[in-house]
Amino acid sequence: MSIVIVLLVAVLMAITVPSKQVHKEAMMEAVKEFVDEEAEERFGDNVLTNLGKSVTVKTIELALNTKLKEHNYLVLNTTYVRLKGEEKILSVGLFGHVFTFDKEMLHEKLAESLKAKEEAASEKEAAKQSARELKRLQKEQKKREKQLAKEQKRREKEQAKEKKRREKEARQKAKEAKKEAERRAKEK
Repeated sequence: MSIVIVLLVAVLMAITVPSKQVHKEAMMEAVKEFVDEEAEERFGDNVLTNLGKSVTVKTIELALNTKLKEHNYLVLNTTYVRLKGEEKILSVGLFGHVFTFDKEMLHEKLAESLKAKEEAASEKEAAKQSARELKRLQKEQKKREKQLAKEQKRREKEQAKEKKRREKEARQKAKEAKKEAERRAKEK
C-alpha cells in the first residue's frame, strides 16, 4: 500500500511540475516587487522612478527570455542562468508551485553588483590616472631630452667657435712669426 502511495505522489508531482513559463512569471513577480521596493526606498515615487522601474523590469525580462535554462528532474524542476561559467539556480518548481529566490538574495546580489561596479570604476580611474602620469612623465622626459640636445648643440657651437679662435690665433702667430723671420732676414 505504501508503494502505491509513493507512486501516486510521484505521478502527482510529475504531472504538476510547473512549466518554464510559470517559473519565469513567478520570478518576474518577485523582481517587480523587489524593484518597486528598492526604487521607492532609494528614489521615492515619481515619474522618473516609474520609468526607471519599467526599463529595469523589461531589461530583466529580456535577459530571462534569453538566458533562463531549465533542469527537469521528472518530479520537480529548477531554472538557472549561467554566470561566469557557473550555474545559478533561480527557482525550484514542484506540486504546481514555484519557489523563487528571496528578496534578501536580490539585495545581496544588488549590493555585490554595485560593489563590483564601484571597484571597476575605481580601477578604471586608477588606470586613467596611471596613464595620465605616464604621459606626463613621457612629456617631461622629452622636454629634458630636448634641453640636453639644445645644451649639446650650444656646447658644440662654443667648441667650434673656440677652435676657430685658436686657429685664427695660430694663423696670426704664424703670420707674425713669418714677418719677424722676414725682418730678421732683412737685418742680416
